Amino acid sequence: MASRIAFNKVAPGAIEAMLGLERYLRDCGLESSLLHLIKMRASQINGCAYCLDMHAKDARAAGETEQRLYLLGAWRDAPIFTERERAALAWTEAVTRVAEGHVPDEVYKVAREYFSEKELVDLSLAIVAINGWNRLAVAFRSEPGGYRSGGR
Repeated sequence: MASRIAFNKVAPGAIEAMLGLERYLRDCGLESSLLHLIKMRASQINGCAYCLDMHAKDARAAGETEQRLYLLGAWRDAPIFTERERAALAWTEAVTRVAEGHVPDEVYKVAREYFSEKELVDLSLAIVAINGWNRLAVAFRSEPGGYRSGGR
């Protein structure tokens, strides 16, 4: 395997810009529990072990249950997710997989039932952000396991 590039050290300005988006999203008004779920779901789709490890730890630290984390990959069949969460997860999957057929009209329609225009833009920005982090972590082979929630 080729040596890893510490992308956060090589391009600190770019990483700071991405962290600026994360700061915006943290304060945008969307539920933090919802943001954790979409970060986890996109990371599952993208096969990003580093981000799955990180966001599972953060979700647990914020009070998310083990059961919901375990069932996230099968959210359509698990009755423990709210309709708003289901709309967000469907939106997450469609935006993450946009190259496979764009965002279906029905997914957009359902998302608009549960999210205001601003919320849907913010949700989309959160999906854009996690997809970016996933691609960096996968491409530069970030290793899962070392992350500690809350800087611990």
